[in-house]
Amino acid sequence: MSWETVPAATRTSVENFRRVHGAHSLFVCQELCRLYEAFAKAGLRFATFKGPTLSALLHGDVSRREYVDVDIIVPKQQIEDAERLLGGLGYRAAGGTRAYRQAFLAHLRQYAFVHPDSNLVIDLHWSFTGTHVPFPLTPAAVWQDLDTVLIGNRAVPTLSTENLALLLAGHGTKEAWRCLGWICDFAMLIDRRQDLDWLDIHGRARAQRCGDAVLLACAMARELLETPAPEALRGLLETNGRVRALVAGLTRGLKEGLLGLPEQENFSDLHLCERRLDKLWGSIRLALNRTSGDYEAMKLPQTLWSAYYVTRPFRLAAKTLTALGWRSGS
Repeated sequence: MSWETVPAATRTSVENFRRVHGAHSLFVCQELCRLYEAFAKAGLRFATFKGPTLSALLHGDVSRREYVDVDIIVPKQQIEDAERLLGGLGYRAAGGTRAYRQAFLAHLRQYAFVHPDSNLVIDLHWSFTGTHVPFPLTPAAVWQDLDTVLIGNRAVPTLSTENLALLLAGHGTKEAWRCLGWICDFAMLIDRRQDLDWLDIHGRARAQRCGDAVLLACAMARELLETPAPEALRGLLETNGRVRALVAGLTRGLKEGLLGLPEQENFSDLHLCERRLDKLWGSIRLALNRTSGDYEAMKLPQTLWSAYYVTRPFRLAAKTLTALGWRSGS
């Protein structure tokens, strides 16, 4: 579109957003550099992904992509050290005490920390998805193949491009591709890096039992943004009926605003499971994991927290029956 034909009120709104987001991006980058220096000084391994690093890598500028937080990953054995380091930098755990996090949030394999002065959120990961589903990229593969991205004058550790492809495909699939920006990210990666060994990338994902995630990411970019799929994967795309069905449903839901509804919460990540057995096992594990919702529904003292393993199936059954009754009545 010609910028001059855009209504004046819309132009003003976009310009205001750009200024605010530009200032926010500079602040987040400054904080990311502070994190990098603190982790390096403490001798702790970490890598950052998504957020400003993805904006710099794919879009050429830290302000050309919208984001609100910083995602970092550390080795699992260094989680407690990383928590103490973030505490020393003024961040506070959003999930309560360490005992609470370990009891009700550890299955997510990430914790959120918030700075009270800026409200900036640091998502501290030791893996990329919950314990109940597979994922195309393993933490071990991250530490075997790190790259760097220039943020300001700091070369900050991040994922290699091949690992980034696996991450974006897995994350988008886990979240049912409910954000057009995630599809844009993957489309940009395809467009800029046709030289990647896409067949090997798909093979690595398939070895983790979720190779369809890579094909689905390519298909979503092709369907919604007309980005040609990597040549090496086109034959696999044409013969994969499951991916075609998912693309049809997800694109329809995205266009009609149906994705991300409350009744879909916690189930979209099962799209990662290309085997029925994995989907069944994931559903069972999801039903058995204690969550913060169990605690909020019935706040037991810490000595009785193990009782949630017994009460959770009944709470989920009641929740499901309520939802079914709501849908039938609507």
